[in-house]
Amino acid sequence: MDTSYLVRRQQQTGAGSHRNSQGSSLSALFSTLIPIFIISSIVLIIFLVLQKKLHRVYRPRTYLGSLHKDEQSPQQSSGALGWTKELRQLADEFVLGHSSIDNYLWLRFFKMLTIMCFAGCCITWVILFPVNATGGAGQSGLDVLSFSNTNPGARYFAHAITAWLFLGFVMFLITRETMYYVQLRQAYFLSPFMTSRISSKTVLFVDVPESYRNEAYLRHIFPDVRTVWLVNDPEDLEDLVEERDNAATKLEQGEVKMIQSHLKAEAKAGKSDPAESRSSHGSIIHVDDKHRPSHKLKPLIGKKVDTVNWSRSELHRLIPQVAKDQSNYLAGQTKSSSACFIQFSSVRAAQVAFQQVGHQHPFHMTPKEVNMTPDDVIWKNIGKPWWLVGLMNWAATGFVYFLCIFWTIPVAFVGLLTNVNYLTREVPFLSFLDAIPSQIMGIITGLLPVILLAVLMALVPIICGLLAKMFEPTQAAVQMKTQSWYFPFQVIQVFLITTFSSGAASVGAQIAQDPTQAPTLLAQNLPKASNFYIAYFILFGLMTAALQLLNVMPLLFVLVLGKFIDKTPRKMYNRYTQLGGLGWGSLYPKFTNLGVIALSYSCIAPLILGFATVGFGLLYLAYRYNIFFTLGTQVSTGGRSYMRALQQLTVGIYLSEICLIGLFAIGTSSASICVGPLILMIIFLLGTIMWHYQMHSALHKLSVTLPADLLAEEYQDLHAEGHTEKGRHTNGSTHVNGSTHVSGAMPDSYQIPQPQSASTPEKPTGIMGRIKTFFAPTKFSSAAALSKFTLSPHLAEPVRPYTQQERRDAYVHPAAMAECPTIWLARDKFGLSRQEIEHSRREVGEGLEITDEGAWFDEKNKVQWDEGNVRGMPIWEERVVY
Repeated sequence: MDTSYLVRRQQQTGAGSHRNSQGSSLSALFSTLIPIFIISSIVLIIFLVLQKKLHRVYRPRTYLGSLHKDEQSPQQSSGALGWTKELRQLADEFVLGHSSIDNYLWLRFFKMLTIMCFAGCCITWVILFPVNATGGAGQSGLDVLSFSNTNPGARYFAHAITAWLFLGFVMFLITRETMYYVQLRQAYFLSPFMTSRISSKTVLFVDVPESYRNEAYLRHIFPDVRTVWLVNDPEDLEDLVEERDNAATKLEQGEVKMIQSHLKAEAKAGKSDPAESRSSHGSIIHVDDKHRPSHKLKPLIGKKVDTVNWSRSELHRLIPQVAKDQSNYLAGQTKSSSACFIQFSSVRAAQVAFQQVGHQHPFHMTPKEVNMTPDDVIWKNIGKPWWLVGLMNWAATGFVYFLCIFWTIPVAFVGLLTNVNYLTREVPFLSFLDAIPSQIMGIITGLLPVILLAVLMALVPIICGLLAKMFEPTQAAVQMKTQSWYFPFQVIQVFLITTFSSGAASVGAQIAQDPTQAPTLLAQNLPKASNFYIAYFILFGLMTAALQLLNVMPLLFVLVLGKFIDKTPRKMYNRYTQLGGLGWGSLYPKFTNLGVIALSYSCIAPLILGFATVGFGLLYLAYRYNIFFTLGTQVSTGGRSYMRALQQLTVGIYLSEICLIGLFAIGTSSASICVGPLILMIIFLLGTIMWHYQMHSALHKLSVTLPADLLAEEYQDLHAEGHTEKGRHTNGSTHVNGSTHVSGAMPDSYQIPQPQSASTPEKPTGIMGRIKTFFAPTKFSSAAALSKFTLSPHLAEPVRPYTQQERRDAYVHPAAMAECPTIWLARDKFGLSRQEIEHSRREVGEGLEITDEGAWFDEKNKVQWDEGNVRGMPIWEERVVY
């Protein structure tokens, strides 16, 4: 490659050229690293101070009594509140039994990325740093270590061989992790805790023909059916329930606000004795109209009404109307919908029904989901016809692609900022930027684009999620669809557009003067875009990890926002007892894209792998802490989001190969020996395609279904199955692998069922044992081995037996079962809350539950509630693990 043209242009710009060539690398690196390091250090110090004081923000899982047993930490189960040695020594596998498989695989994803990038450093740095540093292309700063500093010639063989080694290792790693996921999924979903749940045996069918909407007929075409839930159209019932609940919320908020206003007025008047408040009105406490809350029925133009009186009248009207419509729905007096839920007698029967074709015509009687809980279902979508769902899917996908094009303009501008100092040499009206100090210019080209890009990308996953909720049947499906949309958006906008605009910006003027030099100049300058992603990894590694530890939003709610927003006992209770979760559809694409970037630049600018290793490692530690102590699981995909992320990571392999092929092809015009590396990379690309196809063919079905050989020996817990409720005597026994165990006394080490010919190897120990486990996952990480060494004992216990009502109502439309929320007030010393309770009961009538137990106004007239008795609060409901 002839670089004399570029060198002459640098020499003509004199001293300024030195600043420009190096300013975009070292100056931008340090200008990004130093402020982020300082800010991250301050954030970390704040976290270390606050985490010892604010237990609700930084350790809720260690003591929160509202958590289900499978969500507890060892500190909670043992009653310890300190930072115990036991907890410090916990392995990630603990998350499987006490959180979710999604949270466990999220941690494993960062471990895999860290290992991938560290191995890349070991391979690429040893070979490519000396090759690039002595390449003779005249680059400076960080660019001296990149491909752009290597003249075309025999040195390109080093890049090709390195690509074979490193990318081959990545392909092995992805294959290994895919196999591990398949085997972990088998062990997890065949554990007693999962197989004893109703959801594991329930299949959602959509587009059910009208002639099939009959329980007797469904039992006829499917064997081993236990329960059938035919979904009817709730018609206006959902709207009525929503109106009733909104009225209940307004009544609760209005009552609390009125009582608080009255207390403040009485305190201002100097009245502290309840008798003083009643003296002028007999036994009735009078509240001035100015202290009674009001609202408008419609924003701005609506009629203004008294909130308490209006809410009571609405509840008086709606409660009996909702009860009547619910009775009609349960009696089957509404129009049937084209969806049904069928619970089978075993997981095996459910899997058979899920995998088979349910109807002779396509798009009819489609098994849509299995293992979904009732809370996961989006009820308004499951009855939509297939053609409408398909049309909405195509329209939403097209809109997302439109966003990819639309977002190109602002993202390209961000890319230009990363190399704005290169443009000052050729564009006269930008020459004033040369007067900016190098430190400030480093921030403009390093830190500012990173922040702008992060802000710009924040809105996109929200849009994707809203679109997916219009037609997907479950919340998990929404997350998966969002992940499938948001990842290509990330690759196109955050990576490809930014890379191309950044590389083209640095040589835009030269290309305009001599278009024939475009391939050579772009090949030499595209690697410089890696400087932007080095800053990107610094931001994500240091800043994001620090902010994850600080737990910003819960901290703000505890210290500031909660005092202004949480005014009722219910809001305070919900804030205290509910744990936040992670949105897989928006999180995985961002970090998968970082993995793609690291892979794409691994053989072009290998320095990026070092920053990626540190960045992914810090993110792993931050998320590990939060998953152990602060995070729950709001939506579970059963690990499918991890599997998709692994497949999406292969995009980085393809992009790396294509980039090298393009660079080698450009180099052939200067040195014919470059044909050798070019042929090697073409061969490797073809091999990658074959590998990807073969892996997908072999493992895809196993990633969504369970194998018959393991299902044949499915764990059965007759007591949890509820056979005793039907009069069958099990003598208190359960069956595991054909053996009989006393109910409640689980085997010491539960092991997943396996074919008779299979045998579980002993758990490898030591360094050699870990190496064997890593390189032989099918033997040492099989489903049987994982259930023996990884899952036990956390998932070896079945869920508690379901009651008859819980079984009957499991997949009934929630609008048909929803009761009016309990109105929870706070007790005051004047007795106004008791008076309001009596008035509400009298004016609303039957069906209203209202109380002031467990909450009170303190001496400062602020709402308080009994945090030490979470389960004793009026709105406490035991969570049924379906």
